[in-house]
Amino acid sequence: MTSASAAIPQPGRTKAFLRLVMIEHSVFALPFAYIAALSAMFQLDRNIHWGRLLLVTVCMVGLRTFAMAVNRIIDREIDARNPRTAQRELVTGAMSVKHAWTGALVALVVFLGAAALLNPLCLALAPIAVIPMVVYPYGKRFTNFPQAILGIAQAMGPVGGWLAITGTWSWDAVILGLAVGIWIGGFDLIYACQDVETDREIGVMSVPARFGIPAAVWGARVCHALTTGLFVWYALATGAGAFFWLGLLIVAGAFLYEHSIVRPHDLSRVNRAFFSVNGFIGIALFVCALLDLLVRGLTV
Repeated sequence: MTSASAAIPQPGRTKAFLRLVMIEHSVFALPFAYIAALSAMFQLDRNIHWGRLLLVTVCMVGLRTFAMAVNRIIDREIDARNPRTAQRELVTGAMSVKHAWTGALVALVVFLGAAALLNPLCLALAPIAVIPMVVYPYGKRFTNFPQAILGIAQAMGPVGGWLAITGTWSWDAVILGLAVGIWIGGFDLIYACQDVETDREIGVMSVPARFGIPAAVWGARVCHALTTGLFVWYALATGAGAFFWLGLLIVAGAFLYEHSIVRPHDLSRVNRAFFSVNGFIGIALFVCALLDLLVRGLTV
């Protein structure tokens, strides 16, 4: 009876860990790693290599899971002092720090293992990819621009996706990576506006806390304008076709909608902008990019 009852909490810890790392938010970065990987396959031999694509998925989810877990662990005392985040699992006790570290280290091993299976360059660069994931949660303690560190971390997804397929460097992938990093850094500026008063009270550093909400919202608009420009550059650099350009029009429309519903003095729809619109952007551009590559000759 004792061993049976001891086993009961296990599923609860697993669910708590998945909530802790918000596993569903992989939708933000994963589509762009796929775009890079599929574009590299198109340039390589015009065939989809399903095994490598699976390993790219494992790498992305593993590294992101590690990053989110470490973020929550490092920020648990700050989260406890913020009413918006006070119900997070490490604050309420639904997940212990020990189990969070266990999950983080398992995710890290999975990431490194998948990188090793891809090619030597991916394995060699994998530890470098881990660095900004750990530095980012500390960023709000020493810089007013922690979103820049987040952007660097997110920019590595498309670059890694391309390296996973070819094993060689690509400036096209860097362009796409910069677009993704600036995009995610931009909408994190908006998200951080929710915590301005609390951040100022407890000493957390951020653009909205230092420069005010209007500056942060305008900064996000500039970021998303730059993102659109970089997407256009990527399309030109890779010789993208009509479907990809259609995707860019959809993305531009989504950006306009996002910034129409979030204003400096009205943050009531931040969650819709953050989760719904930005999730849609990633999926929409991926679908259009995939259709474009298939029409141009990518073989399933």
